Amino acid sequence: MYDVKSPRAEEFINHDEVLETLAYAESNKHNAELIDSIIAKAKLGKGLSHREAAVLLDCDIDEKNQEIYRLAEQLKKDIYGNRIVMFAPLYLSNYCINGCLYCPYHRQNKHIPRKKLSQDEIRQEVIALQDMGHKRLALEAGEHPVENPIEYILESIKTIYGIKHKNGAIRRVNVNIAATTVENYRKLKDAGIGTYILFQETYHKESYERLHPSGPKHDYAYHTEAMDRAMQGGIDDVGFGVLFGLEHFRYEFTALLMHAEHLEAVYGVGPHTISVPRVKPAEDIDPDSFDNGISDDIFAKLIACIRVAVPYTGMIISTRESQQVRERALHLGVSQISGASRTSVGGYCEPEPEESRTDQFEVSDRRTLDEVAHWLMGMGYIPSFCTACYREGRTGDRFMSLSKSGQIQNCCHPNALMTLKEYLMDYASEPTRQRGEELIRQEVENIPNPKVKEITLRNLAAIQNGRRDFHF
Repeated sequence: MYDVKSPRAEEFINHDEVLETLAYAESNKHNAELIDSIIAKAKLGKGLSHREAAVLLDCDIDEKNQEIYRLAEQLKKDIYGNRIVMFAPLYLSNYCINGCLYCPYHRQNKHIPRKKLSQDEIRQEVIALQDMGHKRLALEAGEHPVENPIEYILESIKTIYGIKHKNGAIRRVNVNIAATTVENYRKLKDAGIGTYILFQETYHKESYERLHPSGPKHDYAYHTEAMDRAMQGGIDDVGFGVLFGLEHFRYEFTALLMHAEHLEAVYGVGPHTISVPRVKPAEDIDPDSFDNGISDDIFAKLIACIRVAVPYTGMIISTRESQQVRERALHLGVSQISGASRTSVGGYCEPEPEESRTDQFEVSDRRTLDEVAHWLMGMGYIPSFCTACYREGRTGDRFMSLSKSGQIQNCCHPNALMTLKEYLMDYASEPTRQRGEELIRQEVENIPNPKVKEITLRNLAAIQNGRRDFHF
């Protein structure tokens, strides 16, 4: 039976409920009256149920779809403004004991070199990332109890937070590692992580077990219930997503929203972020071997419908996608992007030789962080390197209450401007600096609170004179 509050994965992601939802959406995709009522509800900015959102995803009335796209962009502006949060992944190790059929790190792959960064190598990688201007990292590691135990992850986090180079510092470390125990989640919380990230890959249980034929990740329930254990371990910011292309996108979309509803119902806190990766080529992996690939148009509609259904969540698109696809996604709901990413173990400090590359997937957007920042500002977006919410304790239900009410901008907009100013002073090329300074001058005038505006101007002047790390 479907039970949104159940602790069991097969009850809060209930297969029959997903199928019934898909049938409901299919039968109502031409129902203009119902679609109008759902759009009207979505305009309130309080979100939609998985059934309501599924109807919008299936809607094939062009004028209604255009309204959905406009609404997605407006909701994002209402909650997140024109800020785009910047981050980079840092791969620690590709040792893995799982047999995932879509990932080149699977244990049967004998072609890919296996690597694990030492703490000294981590320092060099982090300094290279700091020298680009990054302040926020997402740690990645394969699942291996000997090579990548929790102690290694914790030591690496401590190393990263301890590195100060010139004006560089990593101020937030998010962690994307395999499902683990409540005890280990407590250790990660105590280590000061930001968000715990774990992709479901697919919510379809039968497909999940086929795609994960061996290793601990084969256990569908243990993996799907990981966010519950993370919450129980004190981590109140969690991020998830599916790998679109493994199973039918309508099924994944519905189940993804059911997972968000489950966390809201049980813990009062939905996902801090939702990621939308698609299957991409990689060593030993051919995307064409998966028959559920989606077009750019379907991908765009998925992003818009997720934004409309879960307006409070941060939405992430990585360098898996091209500049063109990412630009479209930014207008439909995406609020976080990676820049200048390397998806291999090492590679930031020194490029890997072609014959020994360890990329997890091919990167489509290969621009530098400076080029990405320049591009964003040219579209009127503020590249934000802010990490203040995590450091000020605005996480979990505290972040969600501010986000859902739209009040988060009172902090985040000036924080974005101050961190952008740091970036311009310390790392940007001259054309990017000039464009950024003009953007800051314009955006300061949009701060509605006179006191906040006064403090922001004072802090911007202090940054110009060499001081760093101001935030509300």
